[in-house]
Amino acid sequence: MDVSLPQAYLVGLLLLLGSAAVLVARQILRVRRDEAALARLEAQAKASDKSVEDLYELASVQLRKRLYGQATENLKLAAKRASAEPAEAQALIENALGFALAAQSNYNAAIKHYRAALRAKGDYPVALNNLAFALEKQQKSDEAKETYQKVLELDAANRTAKRRLKRLERTAA
Repeated sequence: MDVSLPQAYLVGLLLLLGSAAVLVARQILRVRRDEAALARLEAQAKASDKSVEDLYELASVQLRKRLYGQATENLKLAAKRASAEPAEAQALIENALGFALAAQSNYNAAIKHYRAALRAKGDYPVALNNLAFALEKQQKSDEAKETYQKVLELDAANRTAKRRLKRLERTAA
């Protein structure tokens, strides 16, 4: 099979355009799904008393859409109502609340909620990573290093902890 340069160029271009079309279509579908979920959850929230699960789901969609203030309010309400929930659910809610606060540069409050998540579930690498990042932002490098070390004790393959720890060690040197 003899393929000339212009034909190879066109085939390559078609493959590139096809790949781009697939990626764009996936993103559009993801955004539409989030919009539909947000509308449904907000309508449910207005119609009835919100359960902890509904509040967490609504806040999760709001976090994906970068509506941090609204997500913070819903997560605070969920955290208040979560006392009867399992420790793992409480940890998820507290970690998400810390994330929403950190996204608004409120690192002191975020640290408080990350620590609450870790009290609920001590072996929670995501909360530990988030706590270490917030500690970095507060210029508490030594405490952040210790926290990243704890992450690596729980999950030796954790790329985030490895990368951030290396960065901290380079800046300290």
